[in-house]
Amino acid sequence: MPPPLPAIDEALLAACRRGESAAQYQLYRKLSYNLMGVCLRYCPSRAEAEDALQNTFVKIFTRLDQYRGQGPFEAWARRIAVTTSLHAVEQHRLRHPAPGADLDDLADDLPAAEPSALEQLAAADVLALLETLPPGYRTVLNLYAVEGYSHQEIAELLGIAEGTSKSQLARARRLLESRLVAQNSFQLP
Repeated sequence: MPPPLPAIDEALLAACRRGESAAQYQLYRKLSYNLMGVCLRYCPSRAEAEDALQNTFVKIFTRLDQYRGQGPFEAWARRIAVTTSLHAVEQHRLRHPAPGADLDDLADDLPAAEPSALEQLAAADVLALLETLPPGYRTVLNLYAVEGYSHQEIAELLGIAEGTSKSQLARARRLLESRLVAQNSFQLP
């Protein structure tokens, strides 16, 4: 599960709704570090993650009236960051189509992995290897394992079948483990 965002009080949100720039800056300072981490997990480059973060805050400030207080504000802001980042990834994919073989087909040929192997990895190892995964695998793994979304929620967010989400997660895990074993950076128990 991702680290919690700093609590945001209603007075700060009210000042932001009134368009007070000092309050908007304070909200940005409280949320930007953690939301940038969300954007970096999905976007293919730091520059695109920074753009996604900027777009996230534009959406937050222009849609504050849509936040109804049903749940923590921080979760609402994180969801905006996730959907904005996913949109940025889709735009990147449309602008830069990947040449060559379909990586989904290549992953089908990987040997099955022991589920416990991935669970034993250090978080830093997983995050470094996440960047090497095909975008679809990385996105589903992030949404499920890092953000805590269910397969049903992932399917709705990405416009895919729930079974596809489950399959992408399993393939991502197998691919991560095969890369770890190939690099000799991980010893199976």
